Amino acid sequence: MHDERETPKRQGSVMSRRQFLGTAGAAAAFTIVPRRVLGGPGYVPPSDKVNLAVIGVGGQGTYDMTQLMQLPEVQVVAVCDVAKEMDYSKFYFGGMKGREPAKQQVNDFYAKQTNNGSYNGCNAYVDFYDMLEKETGIDAVCVSTTDNLHAVAAMAAIRKNKHVYCQKPLTHDVWEARQLTLAAREHKVMTQMGNQGHAGEGNRLMVEWIADGAIGEVHEVHCWTDRPAGYWPQGIKRPDETPSLPPTVDWDRWLGPAPWRYFHPIYLPFNWRGWWDYGTGALGDMGCHILDTPVWALKLGHPIAVQASSSPFTEDSGPIASIVTFEFPARGKMPPVKLVWYEGGLTPPRPADLEEGRRMGDGSGVLFNGTRGKIMCNTYGEQPRLIPETKMKAYKQPPKKIKRILNGLSGIYADFINAIKTGEPACSNFDVAGPLTEITLMGNLAVRVNAAFNDKGLRGQRLLWDGEKMEVTNLPEANKYVRRQYREGWSL
Repeated sequence: MHDERETPKRQGSVMSRRQFLGTAGAAAAFTIVPRRVLGGPGYVPPSDKVNLAVIGVGGQGTYDMTQLMQLPEVQVVAVCDVAKEMDYSKFYFGGMKGREPAKQQVNDFYAKQTNNGSYNGCNAYVDFYDMLEKETGIDAVCVSTTDNLHAVAAMAAIRKNKHVYCQKPLTHDVWEARQLTLAAREHKVMTQMGNQGHAGEGNRLMVEWIADGAIGEVHEVHCWTDRPAGYWPQGIKRPDETPSLPPTVDWDRWLGPAPWRYFHPIYLPFNWRGWWDYGTGALGDMGCHILDTPVWALKLGHPIAVQASSSPFTEDSGPIASIVTFEFPARGKMPPVKLVWYEGGLTPPRPADLEEGRRMGDGSGVLFNGTRGKIMCNTYGEQPRLIPETKMKAYKQPPKKIKRILNGLSGIYADFINAIKTGEPACSNFDVAGPLTEITLMGNLAVRVNAAFNDKGLRGQRLLWDGEKMEVTNLPEANKYVRRQYREGWSL
């Protein structure tokens, strides 16, 4: 274990990043290797299986791995995590996570399907570059790391021509989202972001009802979440203490491209979400779920302006609560839209025609204001209803025109595997997920400008945005949040 009180350079692995990228074009875009032979119910010939590796097997990553592993077309062949093991019992994921527990879970799962009840075919890695170089039979990768590592891990897989499922938000900053979108197109790989609402019935109904003119022209949307709401701390200063680094964690690799910091247990296993270096706060966590509904239904592209207000916070961690206002231009015959985001328990005013006692959302929600009425839904677009209920009961729903994904929200995984096997793009592929992530992270940019330029009297500044160029045009200093600087030894 290195002395965490010194600032180390990125440790060398089996090959340098330059060497790794130089070999990236050598792999085939889709190669099924018949390396495992299984029997029993749901048997699929090995030659028809998608060999999958999972990068990041903490709480969310282990869940993703479990969901994908249960698909008969999938064979998990490798897992990767900087933590050998880590205790998640204090968080809603529960239990022990990390590369060794994940490896054991995979082997136990497949052992039950063999004739002798024995299986030891899953390999575990600390470094995903090493894994992608050694595991030549990998067809697809699931990326479920901290937000900080999403882009570099996903890009490494794409440049090896691997199909990629990546958790939301797709990236840590706006520039990274654009690069992943372009790279996925160039390499012609199948992709999917883990915003499961895009596979659900609720969002499809919302899109169809809006297109049907259920509430007329939509000019204003309100989106909200109660997070962080005790899920993780925000608005706090970075700790000064430098406790000993647990021997089960490779801290240098955990930091990834983020600036060097001393280890502290306040960052992990879950609280990293509230720190700008590693996470993207409540907006990054829930925005790709909640904003997905209006972005899809209203065909929203780049915003032309964004501004924010928030509770006090530090340059290290996000605010407890904030409000972000996005302005979108007209799209064809669709009018301009003002979209307002609320987090930390803040919500829009309660509609006067919402029945007494009826909840606004499920902790999160979306409210569409149209020229002829209102529609409200929960997280993932679920339980969409016109307001008031009398209008909902009188509304004649249009035919269902959007393709449905089997098993709703959990179908996000099967949809990804189906894309690999058929060549039909997944529902939240990076051409969909990349632009959505850009919008989401523009909100964080506006929030961070509040703190960075408050002493210049620019708190709440309305930022004008050129989406094609990815530039704030009226405050050039704000563009440092469009693309962060990577730590030495890391690149996209």
